[in-house]
Amino acid sequence: MHASTADRLVYVSCDPATWARDVGDLLRRGWKLGEVTPHDFYPQTSHVEIVSVLNR
Repeated sequence: MHASTADRLVYVSCDPATWARDVGDLLRRGWKLGEVTPHDFYPQTSHVEIVSVLNR
């Protein structure tokens, strides 16, 4: 992951397991998890998408 001076990150994931892994890594790097919203863009499948906002 590259260093960034951004104050906000919007992360969209289609896999809750990788979302948890990646957000955990970002939290260890000093980001704070804000709003998390699950979406069911494909209701005929078992997939759930997650939109989350992280702030410095």
